[in-house]
Amino acid sequence: MSEKIAVIGAGTMGSGIAQIAVEAGFEVVIVDTDDAFIERGIGNIKKFIGKKVEKGKISREDHDAILKRLSGTTDMAAGVADAAMVVEAVFENLDLKKDIFGKLDSYCPADVILASNTSTMSISELAGATANSGRVIGTHYFSPVPLMKLVEIVVGDTTSGEIIEKTMELCKRFGKVPIAVKDVPGFIVNRYLCLMYNEAANMIYNSVAQAQDIDSALKLGCNWPMGVCQIMDMAGVDITYNALQSLYAMTGEERYKPSPLFQTMVSEKKLGQKTGEGFYKY
Repeated sequence: MSEKIAVIGAGTMGSGIAQIAVEAGFEVVIVDTDDAFIERGIGNIKKFIGKKVEKGKISREDHDAILKRLSGTTDMAAGVADAAMVVEAVFENLDLKKDIFGKLDSYCPADVILASNTSTMSISELAGATANSGRVIGTHYFSPVPLMKLVEIVVGDTTSGEIIEKTMELCKRFGKVPIAVKDVPGFIVNRYLCLMYNEAANMIYNSVAQAQDIDSALKLGCNWPMGVCQIMDMAGVDITYNALQSLYAMTGEERYKPSPLFQTMVSEKKLGQKTGEGFYKY
């Protein structure tokens, strides 16, 4: 198997996935549409790796060797050439993802793993954009990728057993714990978490409790390290809202119908840490 991994998308998730792969010893190429995006993504990785040197976790020689294996390009065909796995990590837009998978299918030999980091989209539907649907699989990482151990391995209707096995092995080499799940809306974690997010938002909307009290109750009563409102602020209130909308559309279940509070917060740009205010002020 090739020791090269290609990542499509240089954002927070894409750069995080690229980081764990390059630290695991793989050659990694980040592909995006603009050199500025690539430079920013690689810059974030350099920052993380640099901090490890400062803390004495790795040597300067290791630092230099890691960064030597990392590169970026706006040429998708060149970037994915000779890769063992290509991980799509762009924002949650079905048409965009299907377009990318169609291109990847034409660029990559049939034995190359085509993985999506989607948190809500159907892997089976993405696979339908390819002629080799058996090699399409979901690898749902969690943010921040370098710190979170879990990867949900999402198995589509036609994903082959060989691809599942290879993907599980690669994710273990990245230092992650892979857990397989069928291609159902929300997979495992988001299927549960979105219910908690929605319930917390509805409690606040109906003046049952405040965000701080909900989080304190979960931390003290359930021994959670973070409360759900803190998690939503970290992930992005708009991201949470979009995930709930997708789950509601896919399942038709009222329990996933987004709380009215989300629409208000999004319209007021109270999106969490990235805008300075969400359920908390920063």
